[in-house]
Amino acid sequence: MRCPVEPPLCPLPDRVVELLIELGSPPRLAAHLRAVHDVAHQLVDWMEKRYPALLFDREAVLFGAATHDIGKTVHVSELSGPGAAHEEAGQALLLGRGVGPELARFAATHASWTESRVGLEDFLVSLADKIWKNKRVPDLEDLVVARLAEATGRAAWEEFIALDDVLSRIGDGAEDRLTFQASFPIHA
Repeated sequence: MRCPVEPPLCPLPDRVVELLIELGSPPRLAAHLRAVHDVAHQLVDWMEKRYPALLFDREAVLFGAATHDIGKTVHVSELSGPGAAHEEAGQALLLGRGVGPELARFAATHASWTESRVGLEDFLVSLADKIWKNKRVPDLEDLVVARLAEATGRAAWEEFIALDDVLSRIGDGAEDRLTFQASFPIHA
């Protein structure tokens, strides 16, 4: 279910807003996290509708999407340029503020989805972090398709078509999300 707010993006969870305020988050980071969180909402809503018997932790995905780049509060240069220092820093920030390892992990796994330790929830956070700007990553999508085909017993091509359809639909809103994010300054 989409959250009706202007701009039409789901708000971040209160707990995440409090963390961002406490950490002095740059406005652009909060906007990015909100855009990715909104896309994660769309993905998990679709997953629950299409795969009602598939067990996954919806709230973990949403929290992970809302905090995946929180390490950029420390590594602000990575908001406008490349870098991976924010990943471990983000996980450490979350752990240091009482967030359990099962939720803090997304700060570290959102860009390392090829590692064996990641699960479906990690894939969904990574997917939301790509599709918010309509970036398609075939290797990541193939991993999701394989998990869905395994869980449902349907052919991988059927799951690919379904995933491709929802990602295309969500990706169509990328320009608005990018404009929303760009309207916020990198520095407070």
